[in-house]
Amino acid sequence: MFSLLRKTSATKKSPQPTKRLIDVAGRSMPLTIKQNARATRMTLRIEPGGRELKLTVPAGLPEREINAFLNRHQGWLMTKLARFSGESVLEEGGTILIRGIAHRIERTGKLRGLTEAIVEGEEAVLRVSGAPEHLRRRISDFLKKEARRDLEHLVQIHARMVGRKVKSLSLKDTRSRWGSCAADGALSFSWRIVMAPPKVIDYLAAHEVAHLREMNHGPDFWALCEELCPATADARRWLKRNGTMLHAIDFD
Repeated sequence: MFSLLRKTSATKKSPQPTKRLIDVAGRSMPLTIKQNARATRMTLRIEPGGRELKLTVPAGLPEREINAFLNRHQGWLMTKLARFSGESVLEEGGTILIRGIAHRIERTGKLRGLTEAIVEGEEAVLRVSGAPEHLRRRISDFLKKEARRDLEHLVQIHARMVGRKVKSLSLKDTRSRWGSCAADGALSFSWRIVMAPPKVIDYLAAHEVAHLREMNHGPDFWALCEELCPATADARRWLKRNGTMLHAIDFD
């Protein structure tokens, strides 16, 4: 009987995360609260992109303590979220990064036509056709197309160097990771990486291809990354500093 009770207790499921909206300096933010039986303190995190919050709390913590914690951290949240203000607005006259270069967004005024990145004098410009309400979607469609072109080319080069075959390549808009490699050789990438400098795009392609040989993050894996992409260290630093900014851009 006692062993049964212990087994039942060990397999007891944690409560489902709860969701709510909290106010941060007049801004309504979605908050997910997750209970963790192993947590000894509360941990508040701003999700990539700065549009959601996640709070991990010890199991069974009273609601009043959670609310008091959130109130105490209002100033911290205001400071951290301020870095995202203005970065997620896409409009004519604004800018969008393409391979690390800021392009001024310019509407052509035509309902039909291709979106194209050009250079006018010494200025990089992204010319976008279509109705104003479709501006963001047309920009994201263009970035996805460019990301696929870059990544397919780079993956092919790196896969040939490691002597491995790629089953498929897909693009997603993931916030938790920039890429992934499945055991069957299927690679997946966040299309937002095309906004980063070329060396960072190359690093991401090399990183996932390296997993075709080393399905881990051990010393041999990182040595292979460096072999495929000598700028690995610089690219990782760039993503750590600027990755959240790319996630913050709102294309919806």
